[in-house]
Amino acid sequence: MIHGEKTGLRARQESDVAVLHSELYNDVATHARTVSRPWQPVPPGSGQSPFAVAEPSDSVALFSVVELESGELAGAALVWGIDLHNRSAHLGISLRPAFRGRGFSTDVLHTLCGYGFTVRGLQRLQVETLADNAPMIAAATRAGFVREGTLRRAAWVYGGYADEAVLGLLASEWTPRA
Repeated sequence: MIHGEKTGLRARQESDVAVLHSELYNDVATHARTVSRPWQPVPPGSGQSPFAVAEPSDSVALFSVVELESGELAGAALVWGIDLHNRSAHLGISLRPAFRGRGFSTDVLHTLCGYGFTVRGLQRLQVETLADNAPMIAAATRAGFVREGTLRRAAWVYGGYADEAVLGLLASEWTPRA
């Protein structure tokens, strides 16, 4: 497990899949705001769940987020689109409703940065989120990310187009925790 201050990142376990699928994937309106693909009805045990346990990969690292104090499953996180030539990747997080608004997002992002920069040797990490997702933008900014721009009407979200914010962080700008 990789430890942050409040959360830890660990390998996804089969017991995580049903919980994450139920609370994160089956919340269609919220899921539509976090993923660039259309929602489709997928049973949690089908292997097609976005939270299914997967073999390790050079292009994506999937984690379950655990609250350190209680040991409870708090959500999911990933480093995706890992580009070994350019040494860059994208970060994504999704917290269960009971764990939102508790300061975990910044901790998870910072911990993902530690994985990306120190374990994988990447030089650039990027977060994309809807431009109206103020909590995520604030969490990324607290983790050291800089808003680099807005992709106008770049996301189809539940019946309409929305702007996306792009935030980036370079290894040379990142401050590891003591």
